Amino acid sequence: MNDELLYEVDEHDGVIGPRARGVVHGLGLRHRAVHILVFNDLREILLQKRSRTKDVNPGLWDTSAAGHVDWGESYDDCAVRELGEELGVPSRAPLQFLFKLPASEQTGWEFVHVYRAVHSGELQLNRGEIDECRWFNPDELDAWVNGSGIGLTSSFRLIWQTYRVLEAAG
Repeated sequence: MNDELLYEVDEHDGVIGPRARGVVHGLGLRHRAVHILVFNDLREILLQKRSRTKDVNPGLWDTSAAGHVDWGESYDDCAVRELGEELGVPSRAPLQFLFKLPASEQTGWEFVHVYRAVHSGELQLNRGEIDECRWFNPDELDAWVNGSGIGLTSSFRLIWQTYRVLEAAG
């Protein structure tokens, strides 16, 4: 996993070149990632509890699915791949793009494309990535994110707050 090739990018998300994941994380270099918010027919959102074996944010609650954009891959293709790899949710079409976050300390120096998907069927969790998943009512999640936020990744908190502001703006 540490030797997978990622995009190292500049402050404007311009490509510098390929870099090993371990180097990118070890040096705190800017890179690309996707996060997917999966909602069900009841408008609940699925969160995953990251595996305790993960090297970043182990055991914390995070977006439904997320991952690094691999070298040679687009943001859109990565979102479809991660949805399948982490949750077993197949998708042949691009997901609904919502917004982009700039790389910052809060995102782990990742430029993040955030997507939305709707799925109410079965999930096949990747147990190497995820300890558990749970559906949350958005109001319940608002209280957690805007309250203590304990147990949530910093990137998820930023993503959820941004999502709710954009949703309210219509």
